[in-house]
Amino acid sequence: MRAVLALLLAVLLGTAHAGDVTLAELPREAQDTLRLIAQNGPFPHKRDGVVFGNYEKRLPIMPRGHYREYTVATPGARNRGARRIVCGGAQPWPAATCYYTADHYRSFRTIRP
Repeated sequence: MRAVLALLLAVLLGTAHAGDVTLAELPREAQDTLRLIAQNGPFPHKRDGVVFGNYEKRLPIMPRGHYREYTVATPGARNRGARRIVCGGAQPWPAATCYYTADHYRSFRTIRP
């Protein structure tokens, strides 16, 4: 109950960060995307790897260009869907800090190996 209240408060304050998620807990499609990130592609979407602006400030504040976003396939979706992985830093995952969002940037979970 306390975790739910904390997440609700974070969403209302615009700082939603729902904690950690392990690689094994991610959907298979997110695991596939992380493998592509680790090997630096090739990526299936032309927008994969573009700068993520963090305009809502739901991730730690860093200089522009620090974060990059990648599409996580959504089965049955006709477009890119709402699922993304956002990574920060110059190194590929797992050296970089990466975050998973299933709700198009409204909340993030830190991905742990």
